[in-house]
Amino acid sequence: MFFHKMDILILIAFALSIWAQFRVKGTFKTWSSVRSMSGLTGYQAARKMLDAHGLQHIQIEPVQGTLSDHYNPISRKVRLSEHVYYESSISALSVACHEVGHAIQHQAHYPMLVLRHRIFPVVNIASGIAPFMLIAGFLLQQANLIGLGIIFFSVAVAFQVITLPVEFNASNRARNIMIAEGFITNEEERGVAKVLNAAALTYVAAALISLLELVKYIMIFTSSNRE
Repeated sequence: MFFHKMDILILIAFALSIWAQFRVKGTFKTWSSVRSMSGLTGYQAARKMLDAHGLQHIQIEPVQGTLSDHYNPISRKVRLSEHVYYESSISALSVACHEVGHAIQHQAHYPMLVLRHRIFPVVNIASGIAPFMLIAGFLLQQANLIGLGIIFFSVAVAFQVITLPVEFNASNRARNIMIAEGFITNEEERGVAKVLNAAALTYVAAALISLLELVKYIMIFTSSNRE
């Protein structure tokens, strides 16, 4: 119950996740020291990108923290960490425009983003219930509880899987617009790709861990039913 053959793969995926976290911080730091040829700050690039897509009503706010950047679909605000907001580095422009990419997805009703927004309330409930169901099922050796836990956990895993195309699409939108609008040169695109790909890898690693854990629980559930 406590040690399963899937645990080896889960540990490998967990190690990948830790490596991805270090890589995204290292890549962000490296390209934070490279000033963009356009001289635009993260705020200026984000504002231009929003205005060019008819999103003048969306506000941009600086927030504390490192890599705390995000787009809030409820308040319709882009929040950028102070380094990204005020600096004109390749990292700053990459992150700022990526977050605006989510705002553009929202405007365009990008299907995967719409789906993620719709299941988010269910995910909040399911992710809170799943651990208790699974723990209770394992301790009490109740297959029904394990089965319910798997169902709730599957919802949380689905959310993480859906997040992947949302993040990749936002990055692709950002890169294309940054080049088209002259925020970066073709030579600078290499740095932008490195920053955005490093960030995307953290989502891939997290989704992989969850998928492997789900497979593990399903294998335990099916084996217990055979006994």
